[in-house]
Amino acid sequence: MKILVIGPSWVGDMMMSQSLYRTLKSELPSAEIDVMAPAWCRPLLARMPEVNQALAMPLGHGALALTERRRLGLALRDHGYQRAYVLPNSFKSALVPLFANVPRRIGWRGEMRYGLLNDLRVLDKNAFPLMVQRYVALAYDQQQVKCAEDLPSPLPWPALKVTESELVASVAAFNVVANRPIIAFCPGAEFGPAKRWPHYHYATLAAMLIASGYQVILLGSAKDQLAGEQIRSLLTEDTRAFCRNLAGDTTLDQAVNLLAFCHAVVTNDSGLMHVAAALDKPLIALYGPSSPDFTPPLSPQAVVIRLISGYHKVRKGDSEQGYHQSLIDIQPQQVLDALQPLLASHKGTSCRS
Repeated sequence: MKILVIGPSWVGDMMMSQSLYRTLKSELPSAEIDVMAPAWCRPLLARMPEVNQALAMPLGHGALALTERRRLGLALRDHGYQRAYVLPNSFKSALVPLFANVPRRIGWRGEMRYGLLNDLRVLDKNAFPLMVQRYVALAYDQQQVKCAEDLPSPLPWPALKVTESELVASVAAFNVVANRPIIAFCPGAEFGPAKRWPHYHYATLAAMLIASGYQVILLGSAKDQLAGEQIRSLLTEDTRAFCRNLAGDTTLDQAVNLLAFCHAVVTNDSGLMHVAAALDKPLIALYGPSSPDFTPPLSPQAVVIRLISGYHKVRKGDSEQGYHQSLIDIQPQQVLDALQPLLASHKGTSCRS
């Protein structure tokens, strides 16, 4: 069976979608799964053994581009797809499978998709509280799976593969020397400072870890480079030598490899958090106004620290730097205390206060 998936446009969502691909391969071992997604997704999809190939979605996140979507769909008609799974909830995301004449088009009702999808599911958010559950539920007949309790347990969580040669190449490219165990910090967040742990807390934690014999690398996009420099600026000159800011200097591909090389990761609620979880790294995930109740890190080695409950739609916090008070209140010592047992169980390493 040939399957087309219209994939998500965000790093975290793309990572969680792997649970659907893993489920489909379990149910249909001979299935060939092609995923249409933005070009930046290729490094992630290439590390998912369940995915046959990544198909480029050249259109921007908000563009309707009806003519271009029709062209994309018509170009897929001779591929012989028998099913299509449409993961985004938008109207436009359902157009390509329609134009491709895929016989069975599956997805949640979303935004005015009657007629576009012919296996249309009506979502009960209470029945499927997690995004990953909503993705996996699409693999089954809707009469078979009506709530999360009907899904297989445990769910097949995302699991990325990194080869030794990929690891060596990225480590060499950035001259990462393993003379000290490496902790990665991911200090960025897609929607601004309200979802970020303050840079001064990251700096304090970095100083603690460096004093205990670790080194720190800072990872993220170009937008996170300033946050990385703010962290380094608060370190002493001697300490700063063991804290490298690679935010904006790596491709996503290289960032995945470097995360795989690290001993542990400390991160905000971000796409790289989900990548680190899929790499099964010891992980501290710091949450503020966003909630782990919907998109938590899917890893047995992840520890979530959050001091408030519920979801808060906040784009900027009350502090001068835009941080949210709930993240300001998470102290570096609390994070270090949560990190210590993870490091102690990871290849026998440990850190001290």
